[in-house]
Amino acid sequence: MRELSAIVIGGGIGGLTAAAALRHRGWTVTVLERATALEPVGAGIALAPNAQRALDTFGAGDAVRAMAGWQAEGGLRLPSGRWLSRTSNEAAAARFGGPVVVAHRAELVRLLVSLLPEGAVRTGTPAVLTGLGGPGRPAEVTAAGERLTAGLVVAADGIHSAVRGALFPDHPAPRYAGFTCWRLVVPRPRRPFPAHETWGRGRIWGTVPLHDGRVYAYAQANAPARGHSPDGELNELRRLFGDWHHPVPDILAAADPAAVLRNDIHATAAPLPAYHRGRVALLGDAAHAMTPHLGQGGCQAIEDAVVLAHLLDGTDGDVPRALPAYTGARLPRTLDVVRRSGRIGRLTALSSAPACALRTAAVSVLDRLGPAAALRSLDGVADWRPPGRTYAARTEARVAEARAAEARVAKTRSAETYSAEARSREGQ
Repeated sequence: MRELSAIVIGGGIGGLTAAAALRHRGWTVTVLERATALEPVGAGIALAPNAQRALDTFGAGDAVRAMAGWQAEGGLRLPSGRWLSRTSNEAAAARFGGPVVVAHRAELVRLLVSLLPEGAVRTGTPAVLTGLGGPGRPAEVTAAGERLTAGLVVAADGIHSAVRGALFPDHPAPRYAGFTCWRLVVPRPRRPFPAHETWGRGRIWGTVPLHDGRVYAYAQANAPARGHSPDGELNELRRLFGDWHHPVPDILAAADPAAVLRNDIHATAAPLPAYHRGRVALLGDAAHAMTPHLGQGGCQAIEDAVVLAHLLDGTDGDVPRALPAYTGARLPRTLDVVRRSGRIGRLTALSSAPACALRTAAVSVLDRLGPAAALRSLDGVADWRPPGRTYAARTEARVAEARAAEARVAKTRSAETYSAEARSREGQ
């Protein structure tokens, strides 16, 4: 049996998940991270049931579920505080097998690193791909002046991936989506509130409690690329959102100016022809950058990682034979998620009063169909299940039963509405 060795370029969520999934299947893994420490860039990360089930394949799913902050309900609001739509954990669990968990990135990073042997993650180690490899020939990476070879290289080096540029030099890079995003975490607030996302004109705000009582908040606004506020990003947030409904002013009052992160949003300009070449596989943002509006950027990277590990299992190190199947499995799915997320992103970026009024009316109509209606944007996404059977599969029968019950309720409501309208016409 050949030695199963892999080099992962990039120590973010996708890269660490790939390392843990491969390690679980017997691979020797080295993670090369440019930064001097694994200090997660970002504050919170949404992990939908599809990502949780992917993490189940190497035993990490329940640890993530334990990071969930309990919220009975939440929904979509206007800056005035008016609710446009509501949904609940119960509705999400019925539809997808569990609620979305919003965790702090640092906690998820610590969990994934704990699944790797000591020394597997090398920080302060920029890496350059110097050989694609092929049948009978390993891939080659130069890291801090050292030549390394492996049977597989996983490129998880982010939106501005140097490895993607080396594999497909003529392909367009991800493009700026037209808006920028801020993220922050603040201590437990004095007054409680339900989780929510609020849509204004060309601006959105979201606030989500974390399991330890802290609050994760994010904001988005239409803005030129590479912009920065001359008096600090917290002051910019106060100008943009300071008069919005509770708890937004309280969050801004509690924020540490040094802890507010600002990042421009980029998305795939055109699909790559493949997610691999030779013995190199692209993963996460390096392959399919997307806007955050479905909360699936990290989730899709996690899916990539476990599908890659699954397809390599049993190949006895024959990576060139397995990687075309990886492209075949992941490219169509991730491209669909990129497009769906982009459509929602364009909707949130609307700024004219008439367009926003139409958007509000459409969401209000949708809300009348019940809590499950607001979750439909994640159909075919959050209900994904990894190849093979995991301990999370026990929920499948319950999910199917709940969906059937939901359909029966919707049919009954429709009949009742028709009957009421008929009686009203008879009385006229």
